[in-house]
Amino acid sequence: MRVYTGAGGDGLWGVAAEAERAERLGFDGIGFGETGGDAFLPCVLAVEHTKSLNVATSVAIAFPRSPMVTAYQSWMLQHYSGGRFQLGLGTQVKGHNERRFSVKWTAPGPRLREYLLSLRAIFDSWHNGTRLNFRGEHYTFTLMTPAFTPPKLSSAPPQVFISAVGPYNARLAGELCDGISLHPFTTPKYVAEVSLPSLEAGAKVAGRTLKDLAISGGGFVVTGATEEEVGKAYERTRRQISFYASTRTYKRVLDVHGWGDTCLKLHEMSLRNEWAQMPRLITDEMMDAFCVTGAYDTIVPKIRERYGWYASRVNFPMPDPTPANEVAVKRIVAELKASS
Repeated sequence: MRVYTGAGGDGLWGVAAEAERAERLGFDGIGFGETGGDAFLPCVLAVEHTKSLNVATSVAIAFPRSPMVTAYQSWMLQHYSGGRFQLGLGTQVKGHNERRFSVKWTAPGPRLREYLLSLRAIFDSWHNGTRLNFRGEHYTFTLMTPAFTPPKLSSAPPQVFISAVGPYNARLAGELCDGISLHPFTTPKYVAEVSLPSLEAGAKVAGRTLKDLAISGGGFVVTGATEEEVGKAYERTRRQISFYASTRTYKRVLDVHGWGDTCLKLHEMSLRNEWAQMPRLITDEMMDAFCVTGAYDTIVPKIRERYGWYASRVNFPMPDPTPANEVAVKRIVAELKASS
């Protein structure tokens, strides 16, 4: 089992130190999301200040960027890192695409399929020298001259992962990607009934099985050195879950458990800007479904139980920078990596 972590929200200032610390603690990789900033820029610093750590976007938002722009950024990072970069992509929801990024919204699944196929064509052109001739409904790429071709890689092109909540994207990951990053807003029941069957169906189309794919476990790991720290993290996560649960696109996850009405109530509350009150609707039963919870001395078997039956990769939060925390988390990471 591979163990990844995420970087904090300190912009670019803390990236180098966090990446160095992640490598020192034994993590296999570090991911950078795209909430309050760009996902690619921190990867440059993380690559520069590490030697063996995998560095990933987790995730970059696809549609505001041309696939060609994404391909150039990914290729440069793969070249600079010597093969340690992993491209993670997500679609985001309609409101953010239209109102935050000013991107015209179309059916996201078919558009992402074309995005992935065009990336594959671009990478193939650069890596194998094939003529670039991709023509689709949303994207067309037919020009690539030597002057605009990036340097050859000493490694394979970047691995591509996509984040998925719905069954379409899970099938897409199985068919066209190196792996899938299951969304944090997921539960074991939803994984078993929706995500894995869809992923397997897509893999079958490509002549593959689930064993051929890297699967990053979804949900939340709520942990800390003491029960007090765990309790604070638990309530922070409750707030985060209430935010995700207010998104109607994610209602399908709650529907599996019979909690769909909660999504509709939370959505109405979000429109009224009642963010502070929204966590009250997330019950402890819901928290148990979405979270693995426990202090450092009890968390490893709980993570194994939650993810061991399907995931080849898990995410574990970076600890507060104290010597005791680092000793504990280094042990946890080593134990998880030893899991089969």
